[in-house]
Amino acid sequence: MDASIPNIRNVEIGKNKVAADEVEGLKSCVDDIFTKVDELEQRVNEVELFYLTASKRQLNGYKGSSVLKDTERLVANAKKQQQDASRREAAAAKRMQELMCLFGTILHQLMQHKWAGPFMHPVDVEGLGLHDYYEVIDKPMDFSTIKNHMEAKDGTGYKNVREICADVRLVFKNAMKYNEEKNDFHVMAKTLLGKFEEKWLQLLPKVADEEKRREEEETEAQLDMQLAHEAVHAKMARDISNELYDIDTHLEEVREMVIQKCRKMSTEEKRKLGAALSRLSPEDLSKALEIVAQNNPNFQATAEEVDLDIDAQTESTLWRLKFFVKDALEVQGKSSASKGDNTPTTPTPTPTTTTNKRKIEICDAIAKTSKKNKKLRRD
Repeated sequence: MDASIPNIRNVEIGKNKVAADEVEGLKSCVDDIFTKVDELEQRVNEVELFYLTASKRQLNGYKGSSVLKDTERLVANAKKQQQDASRREAAAAKRMQELMCLFGTILHQLMQHKWAGPFMHPVDVEGLGLHDYYEVIDKPMDFSTIKNHMEAKDGTGYKNVREICADVRLVFKNAMKYNEEKNDFHVMAKTLLGKFEEKWLQLLPKVADEEKRREEEETEAQLDMQLAHEAVHAKMARDISNELYDIDTHLEEVREMVIQKCRKMSTEEKRKLGAALSRLSPEDLSKALEIVAQNNPNFQATAEEVDLDIDAQTESTLWRLKFFVKDALEVQGKSSASKGDNTPTTPTPTPTTTTNKRKIEICDAIAKTSKKNKKLRRD
């Protein structure tokens, strides 16, 4: 007899070790799930932030929901849209260079005029003794400086025709500003400015057309880029949805594993559970009924009259109810303790009277069902 005792103990220790290993395995599964959920939460926040920002942009009344209808196509075209945008930019730059060449013809004609001499090079301030020139003129300008900027290859040149136009006008306006009206330089500058404006008006329609086209292309490019970004985030949202489904499936598997390892709830525990349900607040009681409805589609948790049979519930539902009720009652206890003497001893009628009435009816139904089951067992 004594020799068999160590063997029994070894068996018990072995069982405990297996149980401990199973618990650790379940904990590891749950930890992995929590880690994955944290990662998904960060990605969800990123998607939400993107769409919140996008909704504020309101690009020409564009509605982002259309992207979700054809996500795959937009994702596939995202790279192509970027390439198209680059080609449009290059074509626009080429057209602008053509306009600059046309403007160069106008500038050449001005430089060939007999009165262009004084404006060909920077004003010789020191040689002419114009000591107050820089006090009057903020930005000196001349034809040679304009020509050098037009021919610059290092990126410091003019970006569009209007910049050149502004500097040509500045050449003449500086002369008119510094010299009096009857001064020869003032008269020459005014005359050449008039001739320039005539030539500029002939070129202006082409410049306006190009600017309009450029604006439309830039808007289209921005919209394409927005579509591409939304497509990426829409795909991300879909992937998150799929991963959440996988996590939900994994959780269900873990839940079933736990249930299989759990013992069956005793009759006494079921009785205590029924009594504990009657002590829940109306809100928590509604949540408890929703737990019952999750495993029982025919159970109407929001019906006017609820008949809850504790003995008819699955072990999964019973244990979920037990843990929920335990946590809910602990929260209620802490809340009541924090209120202290501020809680009135006599109940005051409130708008929750209807809810409390329903709670009483549900608890009565639970008690009634429990008594019915006891009577059936006695019979």
